[in-house]
Amino acid sequence: MSQFKVAIVGAGPAGYFAAQALQNSQTDDMKFEIDMLERLPTPWGLVRTGVAPDHPKIKTVAKVFEKVAAEPGFRLFGNVELGTDVTIEQLRDIYDVVILATGSALGRKLGIPGEDLYGSISAADFVPWYNGHPDFTSLEVPLDGEVAVVIGAGNVAMDCARILAINPEELDTTDTANHALAALHKSAIRTVHIAARRGAEHAAFTAPELRDLPKLEHTDVFLRADDVAAAQARAESAGEIEKELRSNLEAMKLIAETTPAGRDRSLHLNFLLAPKEIVGKDRVEGITFSINRMDGDKVIDTGETHTISCSLVISAIGYHALPLAGVPENSGKVKNADGRVDGNLYVVGWAKRGPSGVIGTNKSDAADVVKLAIEDLGTPKGKGSIDDILPAGHQIISQEKWSRINAAEVAAGEVLGKPRLKEVERSKLITLGQE
Repeated sequence: MSQFKVAIVGAGPAGYFAAQALQNSQTDDMKFEIDMLERLPTPWGLVRTGVAPDHPKIKTVAKVFEKVAAEPGFRLFGNVELGTDVTIEQLRDIYDVVILATGSALGRKLGIPGEDLYGSISAADFVPWYNGHPDFTSLEVPLDGEVAVVIGAGNVAMDCARILAINPEELDTTDTANHALAALHKSAIRTVHIAARRGAEHAAFTAPELRDLPKLEHTDVFLRADDVAAAQARAESAGEIEKELRSNLEAMKLIAETTPAGRDRSLHLNFLLAPKEIVGKDRVEGITFSINRMDGDKVIDTGETHTISCSLVISAIGYHALPLAGVPENSGKVKNADGRVDGNLYVVGWAKRGPSGVIGTNKSDAADVVKLAIEDLGTPKGKGSIDDILPAGHQIISQEKWSRINAAEVAAGEVLGKPRLKEVERSKLITLGQE
């Protein structure tokens, strides 16, 4: 029997689905020992620090991850960072296969004047702030003004806008990080605008996200019926409308037809607005947009502008991957061919394809890459162990220690009527794992 050693770097959905694909590929003649490395003391990636806290059903995929972790031959190495505690060269030397599942953590820049003003932040910082990522607890999010603007046309932009626009009491029974929840309760924001550069037919929101908006109890949602009708007409003129777009347009039409209830909180969906300049002296005071029009599939600048006075601008226009020493990078992701990087190095998830798709997209993606890796396998190396190269005395969060952290958070949350009470300090997380 051949026993192969595989290292997966990154304990998010792409990493776990890669591990699952390896486990499902095992035969009587071929087995895999899987070591999963994660820089944080906590696994699950964006399921823990990215999914909006008011969408708990999406987080139930973590049950799949825990099932994968319970399989024989799987080991978790939390609090182990690539490039600091181990190098890519060391991993490639020890393991038969190294799979990078490191995601895309950096927010793309707008590239406009005023972007560096106080009050202009990236969704790549804001989302982990309210979700309790240890690296973002000290982020300053100015919530003292009445108006906020979110730039983007995807579910991340929608999540950011919704978190700002809803009554924070709706988050009290979620796993929103305590520091964020306290700040949101003090927030003066009552009006939130989402601004998208293209027409509504090009929006990357998913229909379920859109359908949830009219159900908000304390927030009126505004979308111009003319914008939806024009988008529908443009989509029809281009040929048969795909199922996903048809569902999106139907959901948008429902929003546009919903009569506002006169609530003091509002969320506005705006299309054909391209950010031109964030204005302000010492902090954000507003944002100026170029007004666009659609000519078929082309976006045309009309030369006219529109300015929204606001004190907070959040850009949610995409992500790119952090550069990794020893790993080729190209256009914000790891340079690869269908998941192959070179030699015994492979990549899955956002680091492979860029920030696209939903959590489930990573399953088929990882399965395809694992299939390629298995096809490339030679004879097992059987050379060394990660235990020999990790720094002496380094605090590793094993699966057993993570289970203690997980149980402690769930128990603390249960008392408060929450699914969990997240610990956000690295040192305290490590301590919880020892108890």
